[in-house]
Amino acid sequence: MIQLNQVSKQFQTGKQKFSALKSVNLNVEQGKFVAVLGKSGSGKSTLLHIIAGIDSASSGEVTVHGTGVHKLNQEQLAAWRGKNVGIVFQFFQLLPTLTIKENILLAMDFCKIIPNRNRNQRAEELLNQFGISAYANQLPIHLSGGQQQRAAIARALANDPPLILADEPTGNLDTQTAGEVLGLFSSLVSAGKTVLMVTHERDISTMVDRAITLNDGEIVGEVSYANTVA
Repeated sequence: MIQLNQVSKQFQTGKQKFSALKSVNLNVEQGKFVAVLGKSGSGKSTLLHIIAGIDSASSGEVTVHGTGVHKLNQEQLAAWRGKNVGIVFQFFQLLPTLTIKENILLAMDFCKIIPNRNRNQRAEELLNQFGISAYANQLPIHLSGGQQQRAAIARALANDPPLILADEPTGNLDTQTAGEVLGLFSSLVSAGKTVLMVTHERDISTMVDRAITLNDGEIVGEVSYANTVA
């Protein structure tokens, strides 16, 4: 699903160059749940943004779901991302003036992958799947953090992408709610999705297939777990 070959990323800060990623090689198989660990500033979010095509690598090759992401222009990236990637953020990023259902519908309206006649039903199915159908017509401010994150995951799945990228999706949640959200990601993997998640959560060994550790822009460790949910 994901192949990174010698991917580096530099940022220019004044006269100084900062290397966020340094010659990273990474392969993630389809249908796996992989966690990316590391302290703040280690390059975790940069890695996710490059895989999603939100940012571009300074050098190296990025292949996702058979597409050379590093070869696409901005217009091509937007179309590709809409079909292939769902993104979940720490602070939900739901549009505050739209209801929960409208947030999900907007993702479908933007990408135009789901036929117009099927979008309402698709939104309702996702709301039911994540247990928030009762809040369909509520604005995000009226939902708890956990409910908003469920809505954000539902929105990420609106166009049925094969890959979910999650950047600290539990960082703004209490321990119990964080566990519930991690369980939702596990269920998505069980249904055939691929999930790559940046996280500070420590008790993930029963959830993920692999955990890789970044430090100063380099992969410095990797652990595989055999006791994940299939």
